Amino acid sequence: KTNPILVETIYAARKNRGWNEVAKLLSGSTRRYTSKNLFEINSKTKEGDTVVIVGKVLSQGELTKKIRICALSISDKAREKAKGTKSEIVSILEEITKNSKAEGIRVLR
Repeated sequence: KTNPILVETIYAARKNRGWNEVAKLLSGSTRRYTSKNLFEINSKTKEGDTVVIVGKVLSQGELTKKIRICALSISDKAREKAKGTKSEIVSILEEITKNSKAEGIRVLR
């Protein structure tokens, strides 16, 4: 991998046992990365969930719940829509450092 932030994220994920599944997805082929629209995230989560998306968050649909989204990247429009519901958006690396045991996370594929 050539992206230094991605390399650091993989390294941090491998150090913490709870993040092994995410580490495997990140270190694999980029073809395995997913793009999720807001309506997909909204339908698969409950209020207060922490969701990890190994890929990009796109802006199609609406977000009606306050959730915490951890992703490799997020489109500008999706970020605006998520801010409207007071949802929190962080990088996967930030979540790994804050929640090293991976408690309460859901990985959406």
